[in-house]
Amino acid sequence: MSDSSESILAEWSERIRVAAASGRALQLRGGGTKDFHGRTTTGERLETTAYRGIISYEPTELVVTARAGTPLAELEAELAAQNQMLAFEPPHFGSGATLGGAVAAGLSGPRRMAVGALRDFVLGVRLIDGRGDVLRFGGQGMKTVAGYDVSRLMAGSLGTLGLRVGVSLTVLPRPVAEATLRFGMNESEAIERLNAWGGPPLPLSASAWVDGVLTLRLSGAEAAVQAARQSLGGEAVGAEEAAAFWQGVREQSLPWFGADVGGGALWRIALPSSASPLKLAGEQFIEWGGAQRWLRSQASASAIRERAAQLGGHATLFHGGDHGGEVFHPLAAPLLAIHRRLKSAFDPAGILNPGRLYQEF
Repeated sequence: MSDSSESILAEWSERIRVAAASGRALQLRGGGTKDFHGRTTTGERLETTAYRGIISYEPTELVVTARAGTPLAELEAELAAQNQMLAFEPPHFGSGATLGGAVAAGLSGPRRMAVGALRDFVLGVRLIDGRGDVLRFGGQGMKTVAGYDVSRLMAGSLGTLGLRVGVSLTVLPRPVAEATLRFGMNESEAIERLNAWGGPPLPLSASAWVDGVLTLRLSGAEAAVQAARQSLGGEAVGAEEAAAFWQGVREQSLPWFGADVGGGALWRIALPSSASPLKLAGEQFIEWGGAQRWLRSQASASAIRERAAQLGGHATLFHGGDHGGEVFHPLAAPLLAIHRRLKSAFDPAGILNPGRLYQEF
């Protein structure tokens, strides 16, 4: 590592130590493209974009390690040159998106239904904790302790447990062939068909239902994709149109995600894929084989969360609404106790993005 990189880490460690000693909150931030995600937080801003660059990349080993401030676009371009990709398709939500910010947010794109979530691809992290100590977990570094997979624990923690400065990820080859199909059907039928199609060995890599239309993406070997196309039927979508559609799903740039569509706040609801329709007022966009349901609604937070819980899931306020209140689904007492202990272990002074996940920590 270069002297300049080490000096950046030394500066950040000292800033965190001083802040911890004085009880001064720090707002950890990458490119700022996901500032909307989570509760509103305050504090002295510590930006990570200066600490950037790919540290190592072994295409034959399917592993890449990069600094947290590395732009996602830069990293994905390097992988694409080797016909590889971040298979979980992290949304950018803007040109300034960074690797560290993607891990902090823990969000995955359309392919998550087939390959797993962002956290499943995290091999190791390097971070600065709330004491100002530089720690390494996973890979060749410190072993996981106390039963926690610390590297994956950082995914979705929104900077409340430490300042990520480096991440190692598994990457995958890009699929040889892809095809997109469309079917006209209502919500109930779409959920039923998606769950039925989830059983056979079909190369499904993404799904989206909205406004009475179910769209599927098939990815894999040419023969497998062609066989699935013949088996499923549906209307074939041109390659260029399909690419634009799935990019729009990933980045929420489709017209449906516009702030004026349906009125009200945008909720992200995670459910068992076979759960019944929500039956809540508003407009829906369904992904991940029925497991992720976006709801644009003016219904109350309590009504939405109550219905999500009835169906075996949870609801998160994503866009709009009151981000000064509780954004994430309330935790059960045992889980809340675990969160408190983790926050205390990694950030005993409570200075790192305080309140970003839950009000009390």
